[in-house]
Amino acid sequence: MPSITKNSTLKEYQQFVQTVYGLPNDLHFELQDLLNNVQRFAMRGLKGIRKKNQEKCLTNLLITSSFFMSTLNRLHIDIEDELWHRFPYICSYCARQPCQCKDSKPAQRKAITPDKAKKPNTIADFHIMFEKIYPSASRTLEHAGVHMAEEVGELVEAFLAYRGEHTKIHFNNVTLEAADLLSCFFGVLNSLSIQLNDALSDFYTNNCHVCHHAPCSCEYRFVINFKS
Repeated sequence: MPSITKNSTLKEYQQFVQTVYGLPNDLHFELQDLLNNVQRFAMRGLKGIRKKNQEKCLTNLLITSSFFMSTLNRLHIDIEDELWHRFPYICSYCARQPCQCKDSKPAQRKAITPDKAKKPNTIADFHIMFEKIYPSASRTLEHAGVHMAEEVGELVEAFLAYRGEHTKIHFNNVTLEAADLLSCFFGVLNSLSIQLNDALSDFYTNNCHVCHHAPCSCEYRFVINFKS
């Protein structure tokens, strides 16, 4: 039986989503539909920030992460590896820890050579890494939320460009934007003092958080009309 624990890795979470939601997603959703739901629930999560409703924010962000992982599974993107190569314990732009972009204002991204020995193992380890790169104390929760919204838009734009051209360059851009979005996702949760691994293990304690089946047996009409 698939499961998410407090010590799970990103790879294990991505595989959990494939096991629980892969079949119904393949039957009911096109790639654009999956991305639409990433946008839909991410914006609801941001509404929770505006309303200062942490429970509403968290629930919607967890559902966002599920549709996000479903999108990556459909595209065969291993997000754990991509996230590490994009953010190897330093900012992907200024190549510093903590990030110095605000002060140094680099004109272009600096070359990065990842140190394999530092690679995080679990979801909790990635939380620690991103807190060191982008300290939550250095920005407000609202700032972190706006940054995440920007990255949602950039991921969608990258996908639309890839769908139109189907080139390796455009696909690589989708991969990079996916990593950027997940980094912002960790940033928002760090600002909320919430550990994704803890939240996932509670939310998905028994397969699908609604029907509790694997694969999920929720009806399509219920899923598209779901409000949290």
